[in-house]
Amino acid sequence: MEDYKDVLAGKCPFGGDRLGGAFGSKPTLQDWYPNRLRVEQLHRNGPRANPLGEEFDYKAAFEAIDLQALKAEIKQFLQTSVSWWPSDYGNYGPQMIRMAWHAAGTYRIADGRGGAGEAMQRFAPIDSWWDNGNTDKSRRLIWPIKQKYGDALSWGDLMVLVGNCALEIMNFPTYGYAGGRHDAWEADDATYWGPEYVNMSTVESFDKMTDRSERWRGENGDADYDLEQPLAATNQAIIYVDPEGPNKSGDPLESARDIRIAFTRMAMNDEETVALIAGGHAFGKSHGMVAPDRIGAPPEMAPIEQMGLGWHNPQGQGNAENTMTNGIEGSWTPDPTTWDNSYLENLFKYEWEQTKSPAGALQWTPKDPNAPRTPDAHIPGKTHPLMMMTSDIALKDDPVYRPICERFLTDFDYFTLQFSKAWYKLTHRDMGPKERYLGEERTIEDDLLWQDPIPPVDHPLIDAGDIAQLKQAILNSGVSVSDLAFTAFSAASTYRDTDKRGGANGARIALAPQKDWAVNRRAMPVIERLRGIADDFNARSAGGKRVSLADLIVLGGCAAVERAAADGGHAVDVPFTPGRMDTTDDRTDADSFEWLRPMVDGFRNYVDDRFEDVTGGKIAPEQMFLDRANLLALSAPEWAVLTAGLRALGANWDGSDTGVLTERAGTLSNDFFTVVTSMDYEWAKSDGDTFALRDRDSGDQRYTASRCDLIFGANSQLRAISEVYAASTGEARFVRDFVAVWNKVMMADRYDTHQ
Repeated sequence: MEDYKDVLAGKCPFGGDRLGGAFGSKPTLQDWYPNRLRVEQLHRNGPRANPLGEEFDYKAAFEAIDLQALKAEIKQFLQTSVSWWPSDYGNYGPQMIRMAWHAAGTYRIADGRGGAGEAMQRFAPIDSWWDNGNTDKSRRLIWPIKQKYGDALSWGDLMVLVGNCALEIMNFPTYGYAGGRHDAWEADDATYWGPEYVNMSTVESFDKMTDRSERWRGENGDADYDLEQPLAATNQAIIYVDPEGPNKSGDPLESARDIRIAFTRMAMNDEETVALIAGGHAFGKSHGMVAPDRIGAPPEMAPIEQMGLGWHNPQGQGNAENTMTNGIEGSWTPDPTTWDNSYLENLFKYEWEQTKSPAGALQWTPKDPNAPRTPDAHIPGKTHPLMMMTSDIALKDDPVYRPICERFLTDFDYFTLQFSKAWYKLTHRDMGPKERYLGEERTIEDDLLWQDPIPPVDHPLIDAGDIAQLKQAILNSGVSVSDLAFTAFSAASTYRDTDKRGGANGARIALAPQKDWAVNRRAMPVIERLRGIADDFNARSAGGKRVSLADLIVLGGCAAVERAAADGGHAVDVPFTPGRMDTTDDRTDADSFEWLRPMVDGFRNYVDDRFEDVTGGKIAPEQMFLDRANLLALSAPEWAVLTAGLRALGANWDGSDTGVLTERAGTLSNDFFTVVTSMDYEWAKSDGDTFALRDRDSGDQRYTASRCDLIFGANSQLRAISEVYAASTGEARFVRDFVAVWNKVMMADRYDTHQ
């Protein structure tokens, strides 16, 4: 057998540098076929990757923990120090705040990906981003606590809880804490974090990281200069922004622009942004004592004997007074382990001049030699000048951020409250509705707008008799099966599993902005008809029973599927669980919900008019369709079945027959699959991304379809699935599986019934 070093050099002992070789060989499948639709992304974190098993009840395990005892252990640890990684100022608190912040700070509102929820900071690529330098040490420091509590305490919950405890031991009153995060078990190679073109293990990478051209659109200074969608971080391997300013320019106003873009993409408004930066920088210090070219490779590239730890530092013991993290050196305040307002006081009291850290990074120092100094984190009696980053000076210079700072400066209690609420939002934003929150410190009394609140059920729910009566009223209303199915799916399909937002509950499809989306236009007359049925039922019902519009929209879809299946000769009962409520405009953050508007929704054969302009023609609609299936947490078979069923039901956004590959639209059949797998026809491109199906013998056109239709016959993995349902024995299986995935989508947001 060849030496392992040959493998790492790209020479594979199991097949050489060719397709089919083992890990490390080149070229890979994706190298050969760069346009291949990576359907396997839908099966990330499958049950075989999870050592806890599918039946493990994390909620029960977490709620059995004595939370106060756990917090006491954490707080005791935080005020200690170990030799292999000593704590700054004898307090691990600031270090752990950074770990929690960086775990949560990957969240982005565009697609709900990122955040602390799955503890993805443990895996590539996030664990090896330059901005996450030495967070690997933070996680190893708290491993004994994780080891003790085992599967009852996820890494995601522990990291956020440690951050909260760190704030509390430094006299900061936290707003609350909720558990309920479920860990991932493998690296995420599906999320697009932007072009990762810099080799993070080489010295040249540190300079190349300032090159933003790969992820920014337009020219700097132009009105259309903006960060690529759906990205939030301004540079590769950074959580928010470069603290030295864009392209390490040291320009505070340019830095403020980047801060606003990044934090807005991460769902924070201007006041929350200032509160987080000013609050977070009240604690701890930045580290930049060693030149970057002396620091070793990140965890994913480090030698095996480092056991998953990266960024080896050869100077001294490699830590303590010689620590190197982001390259900037110093503390923002004279008392870095106590909550106070000295960060803002010093920022505004002194004039600041640009200097450089021992590592060569750009930073700022007070011009006044009599300004307060900060103690050394490890050497008793030694002091240093205060430090500010360019991103700190930005808060003082920006005309919007400055008055917010000034209010915080004059009203410390208000600042404290806003930082506590912003920290709570930062660390819980990706968890979804508060029904998912666990633990005695969760704040369930408050309706926070970013939690997408829905009123609690305040009346008796409809029973089986009522449901049967309402189904009949809906089917007798004159609304077609296609329109009913389309409306129910449109309401439910906004759900995204990444941050548990959207879904049918709340009936937000009837509110702004969803009611105004072009893709939902067909549903609006149906909703008005259903509203009348609900009003009539509620006016006549006895015992205070009521049906919400949200429930009736879903029930209408269920009734439509049952009727369509019966018309095809299949008697089915589509599950329906009442209990949804209708929310209101004042409980809906319309701006944030606008991010849920689909650019492509292949389920309804919709492609936004702006799609080509936004993507620059570099992304095919079916790739966005795959992403949509991913956000709905569908498997590949579920994706295929749901699409085929919606086509059979005639549920296109515009009512067109594109992709409706059947002569019996409105009947639940497997005709879509039989046509896309048939060799009796041939497809030809007709107009743009529209295709015509013609009979091979006569040449007569039979159907039209989009790329989002043809992919189920063109992609090898999806075709294999389509063939199962197109077989002579496949229709009954298809109807059964469609009912199951329909119910899954309708129930995806019902956290009042499941975790």
